[in-house]
Amino acid sequence: MAEEESKPAASGGKDQAEGSGELAPATSGDAEIVEVGKVSQWLTENGFEHTSLERDHLGVEIIKVEPDFLIPLSTALYAYGFNYLQCQGGYDVGPGADLVSFYHLIKVSDNVDQPEEVRVKVFLPRDNPRVDSVYWIWKAADWQERETYDMYGIIYEGHPNLKRLLMPEDWVGWPLRKDYISPDFYELQDAY
Repeated sequence: MAEEESKPAASGGKDQAEGSGELAPATSGDAEIVEVGKVSQWLTENGFEHTSLERDHLGVEIIKVEPDFLIPLSTALYAYGFNYLQCQGGYDVGPGADLVSFYHLIKVSDNVDQPEEVRVKVFLPRDNPRVDSVYWIWKAADWQERETYDMYGIIYEGHPNLKRLLMPEDWVGWPLRKDYISPDFYELQDAY
């Protein structure tokens, strides 16, 4: 499952080989140990539970958090300086697997050539995908959480206006889920 995707960093990237004094490659089961980034270190020092995932292809640090800890961790990241929610979205890991709500945050400030970025991911069970809304921290989450709800059915608790954004209000199902079966027919109302 999602926890097998990556493991937190430990022991400086090398482990003692069993029964020998040599260092073995840094692996844990099938997943490699991931280097902990600056933001993850800060969160750990301040007592916030999370898991560091592998960086993306651009080197952006990715942090996994449990649904119950999203708001405390998001509040801490805002206090750290991540004042801009560039993108919020979702994706389906696969039929029968988790749904993911992600948040791409940027630390915007003057006189900085390369702003600091981090991505937070929350893995949610497919049968009850619920997580607290970050709307009250970053207002930009308003339409983005509505779109993710509309396409994947992820419920953002505490959102002030969580309703369909792109699909008709009476649409059945969540069109971007990998197990979605599109209806044979949908009648549109004539606007005239």
